[in-house]
Amino acid sequence: MTLSRDRIYLDGAWTAAVGTETIPVENPATEEILGHVPAGTAADVDRAVAAARAAFPGWAGTPMAERGAVLGKLHEALAARAGDIARTVGLELGTPLKVAKAVQAGLPLTVLRGYADLAAQPVPEETIGNSLIVHEPVGVVGAITPWNYPLHQVVAKVAAALAAGCTVVLKPSELTPLVAYLLIDAADEAGLPPGVLNLVPGTGPVVGAAIAGHPDVDMVSFTGSTATGRAITHAAADRIARVALELGGKSANVILEDADLTKAVKVGVGNAFLNSGQTCTAWTRMLVHRSHYDAAVELAAAAASAYTTGDPFDEGTRLGPLVSAAQRERVRGFIARAGARQVAGDAPVPDKGYFVAPTVFADVDPASELAQEEVFGPVLSIIGFDDDDHAVEIANNSKYGLAGGVWGSPDRALAVARRMRTGAVDVNGGSFNPVAPFGGYKQSGLGRELGAYGLSEFQQTKAIQR
Repeated sequence: MTLSRDRIYLDGAWTAAVGTETIPVENPATEEILGHVPAGTAADVDRAVAAARAAFPGWAGTPMAERGAVLGKLHEALAARAGDIARTVGLELGTPLKVAKAVQAGLPLTVLRGYADLAAQPVPEETIGNSLIVHEPVGVVGAITPWNYPLHQVVAKVAAALAAGCTVVLKPSELTPLVAYLLIDAADEAGLPPGVLNLVPGTGPVVGAAIAGHPDVDMVSFTGSTATGRAITHAAADRIARVALELGGKSANVILEDADLTKAVKVGVGNAFLNSGQTCTAWTRMLVHRSHYDAAVELAAAAASAYTTGDPFDEGTRLGPLVSAAQRERVRGFIARAGARQVAGDAPVPDKGYFVAPTVFADVDPASELAQEEVFGPVLSIIGFDDDDHAVEIANNSKYGLAGGVWGSPDRALAVARRMRTGAVDVNGGSFNPVAPFGGYKQSGLGRELGAYGLSEFQQTKAIQR
């Protein structure tokens, strides 16, 4: 499997970038360079947008069921690369191979299959009085994606946009760009029409900014930090372009007094440490009723100690490295400034690589930096509460609102879930639903991804009077 790539993908062909600079891609578990990709430029974005604009009328005019059939072929071609996907993400991100197979490769395939099926059965047009209501593609989409789930976040945007009839210019994260090339290989093999999907790797300040501010990009779909999302919104606002944002999170896992404490803590720790804590939906605040607080702290500390760090390709590894040296230092800074009682986090980690030991803090002040800011590492905060009202107050005391969990008797847990100001809540460990709407409240973003709601983000609504 070739890791270095020396081309960008424009108008259905692998093409040399305008410039000659490249971006090194690092293995965070070994600190070695895996390969290089082109450092795209604003001129490359111009070419990609022109190709997408030229391809738009034909793709938008293709019946939705036919677009779904093309996505089905793309799914087949991508599924044939599932092993390479898992290995690539294991190398460029450090996700343990078992998790990479199930989540980093498995989830985007599920999402892609879902959009192929959704497009194959278009929703009938609606009539309101003398008006025919039709849904049309928004146009050229700029998709700017993050490094933590580097294929899933690409597919969640690209598959929905293509199903809706949009054409796409994709910029993957410069930290994990290699797996996006596997998607483009599959799209090329599947016969996606030229210009419908274009790839320009590069940095955010160059390629990302060029996409966000481009006059011929009708919509920008971005997943990443709230700060970058704010900058993209400002750039798009100058031309009143549509923006969809999936941003940060500081999710609360509420464990009520009648919960199954052992299960709630075990699942909660696993959620917080998934992908080495580099997950926007991670339940990084564990809220526990005071009657079970000490027991929960003990259980969480014991669970954390079972998370061994090491080589992502070692079957015994449960926690891989953080994505970069900068991310490791950022997380270390939060730990050093925590000002709370550390009950786990002293386990040894490999000398080489960007590892942080699984860390748990108890007696965390709900207003502290640790409880308010997104750490994006394997760090869990445990906070006590007095009653259900107090739990809801703490859970909602955040500028974010992306996800969360509640554990307790079904009716009581559901009542608390309804009061949480967040885009998704799992009750008693409810499983992730890849066709349910996904997105946030407050500074966690705008719009929704996945399923029919994700498709509608890339559509305009028209009323035709007759």
